[in-house]
Amino acid sequence: MIIYQDRTDAGEKLAQELKAYHGKDTVVVAIPRGGIMVAAPIVKKLGAALDLIIPRKVGTANDPEVAAGAITPDGTIIYNEQLLFRRQITTADLKPIIGKEMAELKRRDQVYRKDLRSKELAGKTVIVVDDGMATGLTVLASLQAVKNKRPARLILAVPVATKEAVELVSTTVDHVICLATPEPFFAVGQFYYNFGQTTDEEVTSIIRKLDK
Repeated sequence: MIIYQDRTDAGEKLAQELKAYHGKDTVVVAIPRGGIMVAAPIVKKLGAALDLIIPRKVGTANDPEVAAGAITPDGTIIYNEQLLFRRQITTADLKPIIGKEMAELKRRDQVYRKDLRSKELAGKTVIVVDDGMATGLTVLASLQAVKNKRPARLILAVPVATKEAVELVSTTVDHVICLATPEPFFAVGQFYYNFGQTTDEEVTSIIRKLDK
């Protein structure tokens, strides 16, 4: 089932639902890489400032693709407790993997921050944007890291997600705006006609155009 042509199309549709948050006290925090493409039309529509939060999924030694947890640059760690229990994996088992993923986080942070000034989030209306949620773990880690900066209001905006992911993150935010929770849901990309990999170069190009 195709819902969106591409991430820009998804962002334009989300922007229509976010018009009430237009103003200088709004900061859009994008989750790269794909989330920055969705966030760009929202930043333009709302006249908002742009910032980033960069999470990384944490897999396991035997299954790097599984979502065993998620981390952010400030050290926020979210574990998939049910999966760890089922597979009899301890948090200590994940430490080497977390270390490796943190190194990649820092690399991306350095690349993106060269062209982006960090924004003050305390007391602001903050809208966290991604291109979709399957498990919701990386988004949850991102939301928790942003929440630690004490925004006045914290909103999550995503074009598509599983119902389970929306439920997972809903208690961390003031409001979730999710345009679709279709079933069956196998991967975020199935709902986009064009869901190509977003490059670092594309991310930094958007940052240079939008940062203010």
